[in-house]
Amino acid sequence: MKLYDYPTAPNPRRVRFFIAEKGQTIPIVTVDLAQRAQFTPAFRILNPSCTVPVLELDDGTAISEVPVICRYLEDLHPDPPLMGDTAEQRAIIGMWDRRMEIDGYLAAMEALRNSLPGLSGRALVGPHGYAQIPELAARGRQRLADFMADLDTRLRDVPYVAGDAFSIADITAFVTLDFARSRLKLELPDEAAALRAWFAHVAERPGTQA
Repeated sequence: MKLYDYPTAPNPRRVRFFIAEKGQTIPIVTVDLAQRAQFTPAFRILNPSCTVPVLELDDGTAISEVPVICRYLEDLHPDPPLMGDTAEQRAIIGMWDRRMEIDGYLAAMEALRNSLPGLSGRALVGPHGYAQIPELAARGRQRLADFMADLDTRLRDVPYVAGDAFSIADITAFVTLDFARSRLKLELPDEAAALRAWFAHVAERPGTQA
């Protein structure tokens, strides 16, 4: 088994974080996105969507998409549970993880990919090119501001995104916000005390260094 990865990309980081929380080690194969290695014929065979991460199994089976890779790894290594260990917990954690992805992660990608000069013509990931739309970059930033405010409200009532336990939803939210800080220069609002406390707490986990 090996993970096709790019060290500064946020989606692969979500999987590395998940793997680290499981206490597992999976060999890494770096796909140089800066050199557009994801578009080479060899990588297209592995993943026609031309994205990382990709988990390649020992028999050559390739699995892409972050939640799917994590679901596979959770089934192999159920402890500690990061996606829930009952039907109700799986549903609640899955719901919150999806919200973190739609409201936070996709907003960050909207802001970055529609503004970064190096991504001109690559406003969306995948095999096809799409023009940047500056208005979407501005909208992405506004969505992120709303995401931070809404998540702060949520975290006033619970210690973790999906409730009482750390889960994949926290991984998605943390990686999103850390990426927004580093690449979009969007800091956590001073008034978002609950969000800032949660972020500092999660930052102490070893998975953040993966």
